[in-house]
Amino acid sequence: MFNVAVISLRDVGKAAIRILLLISVIAIAISVIKNSQSILNIKINYTFLQCLDICIPGIKQIEIPKENSITLSKILSTQLPLTDYFIEEETDMKNGTNERNETMVKKEEYSLNIPQNVRTEVIQTNVPESYTDIFENVNIRNGTDFELTQEMLSKEVEFKNSKNILIFHTHTCESYTPSNDFMYEMTGNYRTTDLDFTVARVGEELANYLENSGFNVIHDTTCYDYPSYDESYDRAYDSVSEQLKNSPDTEILFDIHRDAIADSSYAPTVKIGEEYAAQLMFVIGSNGAGQDHPNWLQNLNFAKMIQQHANEKYPGLFKPILFRNSRYNQNLGKGACIIEVGATGNTLEQCNTSMKYLADVLRDIL
Repeated sequence: MFNVAVISLRDVGKAAIRILLLISVIAIAISVIKNSQSILNIKINYTFLQCLDICIPGIKQIEIPKENSITLSKILSTQLPLTDYFIEEETDMKNGTNERNETMVKKEEYSLNIPQNVRTEVIQTNVPESYTDIFENVNIRNGTDFELTQEMLSKEVEFKNSKNILIFHTHTCESYTPSNDFMYEMTGNYRTTDLDFTVARVGEELANYLENSGFNVIHDTTCYDYPSYDESYDRAYDSVSEQLKNSPDTEILFDIHRDAIADSSYAPTVKIGEEYAAQLMFVIGSNGAGQDHPNWLQNLNFAKMIQQHANEKYPGLFKPILFRNSRYNQNLGKGACIIEVGATGNTLEQCNTSMKYLADVLRDIL
């Protein structure tokens, strides 16, 4: 015996009406989208919203702006997920234009239109500046047993491609003094897991300036110091090594930190023109601790080259180079450096400003 399902004509009729209404709304959406300049500019008036509410229950749950208009794409994607296909297709067709517009805005925002011969002034702090060696206009604080000579620090450093730069942060969660524009909740002593307020944000600023100056930048924002601070350098070493396998021509590596002095009163600052910028400091490692590090002299000469030009153009932007025994993963590249950007007393605005001037220096010499 066969089981026969009995379906009333009334139910069939209701189903048919729902299908027809759905098809009609989709057809209207496609037509409007195709004739529109941009999906985001599609507006429909309140009367049409009321009509849609009759056909598609739930429309009225969407908050309607005071001007009684809302984007059609939002309504359709909320109530009719099937239309997402058509909306995405239309968006893809416009991606070229949208990307170009975004690039234009980005270039304008991160253009290096800096006045020439601006006056600079170092703002005095309660931490005295010290150094042991002077080479031309660059001061170095030598914390190793190596005796640095003029011959050693006169060597040229050549790269496979000086336009390739990798930026990363071994201590990614290092943060600064909160300000009105950059207020955040600390998850440690001048540390936060919100990377919009850490050295990762500073690195992004530098990456944007460099990219708009023709550099090819990889910016790695991986948290190497969270949840555990210990072995941060080991984790960073493994990750950066893998990244370099995919970019063998990249030999310039900037590991951006901030000064570890956890005292809000310490804010090394330089005034450049009318702007206040956090001071920078190179930390260069060596094989003084017994680790294999064939690149240390090249790293040191690279930092000296950058600072030499910076001291000519923006005196006081850099503090003396700190030369130490630890390797700091700088064996990974001929141009590998730690750059400490400001200290705990600086604000993120000051550190971001520094990146503009650092990018200008790098553009001149690379």
